[in-house]
Amino acid sequence: MRKVCFVLVPILFANLITAQRISQKKLLRQLHKIPELNQAFTGVFVQQLQGNKASTQLNANRYMTPASNTKLLTFLGAVESFYKLPVLNYAIDKNRIYHFKSTAYPLLLHPFYPDLTLLGFFSNQSSWVYHTAATAPKEYGAGWSWDDYNYYYAAPRSVFPIYGNSVQAVLEGGNPKLSPSFVVEKSFEGQNLEREQFSNHFKFNPTQWKVNDTVYRPFIPSDSLFVKLLEESTNTKVSFPDHRNDSLVWKSLYTDQEERLYKGLLHQSDNGIAEALLLMIANKYKGVFLPEVAIDSLKSQWEPWLPDPIEWVDGSGVSRYNMVTPRTLVAVLQQIEAQIGWEKIQILFPKSGVSGTLKAYTKLENVYAKTGTLRHNHNLSGYWISPKGNRYAFAILVNHFTASTSEIREGITELLTWMQRKLK
Repeated sequence: MRKVCFVLVPILFANLITAQRISQKKLLRQLHKIPELNQAFTGVFVQQLQGNKASTQLNANRYMTPASNTKLLTFLGAVESFYKLPVLNYAIDKNRIYHFKSTAYPLLLHPFYPDLTLLGFFSNQSSWVYHTAATAPKEYGAGWSWDDYNYYYAAPRSVFPIYGNSVQAVLEGGNPKLSPSFVVEKSFEGQNLEREQFSNHFKFNPTQWKVNDTVYRPFIPSDSLFVKLLEESTNTKVSFPDHRNDSLVWKSLYTDQEERLYKGLLHQSDNGIAEALLLMIANKYKGVFLPEVAIDSLKSQWEPWLPDPIEWVDGSGVSRYNMVTPRTLVAVLQQIEAQIGWEKIQILFPKSGVSGTLKAYTKLENVYAKTGTLRHNHNLSGYWISPKGNRYAFAILVNHFTASTSEIREGITELLTWMQRKLK
């Protein structure tokens, strides 16, 4: 009997080591020591990868505003849906005329992440026929702020994005030069560059413009504007079909720029890319360009493993109608790791103090995560690897605060560093 007990003790001890936990009481005590988080509503969930029990949790089943942590849902939907990203559907008719349809791929002439493969494909032909979609998304998502229309992060959605549906403006000789080109007038009121809310009429205020500024402002997309801009940028002729042709055999053109696109999504938190990915998913599953179709399809697929139902209305997290629980975000992170593996996580997710939106988290070590920020809300969800090589998925959501975002960032850093010391 003694021998059996002697053998079991090391086994039990080993299990305790591999199943480290922080009690909720200790977590609350630590949280109360962090003044920046005291008046906020904070949710925490931490779980070791490959594990099925929480390492620590607080308000883990409470619904909170995820902001750009919503992009984790969009990213999972994309990597589950596409082995390769289709950038274009095309066909060649019997008269050797080239036809194309959109897949909603967003990197054509994008100001930050242009896909030269797609641009070259268009430039190789002198003329094209563009088959427009029967459905189109609303330009702005439910729950978006109406007065964000003039900012790059709220660029309108469209079936075939071009230039990121935004203009790039630099000051030359006292006047802004816009790419793509739009008419711009001088005004001595307002911001350095403004677009009228319901038209592509731009005005600039020279008193608010510094010489070295580069400014990005959304334009209102349409099929006719897309054709005009494509013709100008590729020196080709683009027309609409004059009759229906059911004999066309459609093929897909794929890109090798997945890493560039996903880094734009996760490192730089590009909202236009996130919205386009939802449209791509909807087009794949149902042949339409409606974000709600993609969301419904993904929610149905994920129902078996989601710990809580999700309130999900856009791809980017701009909407305040999105609501998730901290434990749901960790479940999503677990699924992402299962889909792409740890090596790709280290490439595609920003690293603390090094890249993307995590550069500001200079005091954190070995964290790969996604930030999410709206006014009065700041969240951090992702992964860390301990000195012993254990990997954890975590979600820290801080909602309804009145402190500055930088102060909340310091509070999250303190809390996460403390958890890293406890969970080795």
